[in-house]
Amino acid sequence: MSILKRYMIERDISGIGDFSITELCGAARASNQALSDLGSGIQWQHSYVAGDKTFCVYLALDEETIIRHSDQSGIPYAKITEIPNIIDPLTANN
Repeated sequence: MSILKRYMIERDISGIGDFSITELCGAARASNQALSDLGSGIQWQHSYVAGDKTFCVYLALDEETIIRHSDQSGIPYAKITEIPNIIDPLTANN
């Protein structure tokens, strides 16, 4: 079993902050279809929409898998960053 790594994908999508729920649903459907086609080597956790950008958190085998997802879904990416660690308020309790 392969270990998936966490990535942040920054996407430049003009006007996405003003997209209707119908338009956002269409993008989510395109992403879900590509995920289904690619199999278990990639998972979408969630995305933040802000202005002309989205910041998407994915689990994936590697950057190449994320690029294949982007190509298949038609959703462009600007930057892919691996996230090796997460801290949150509970980190203070360690």
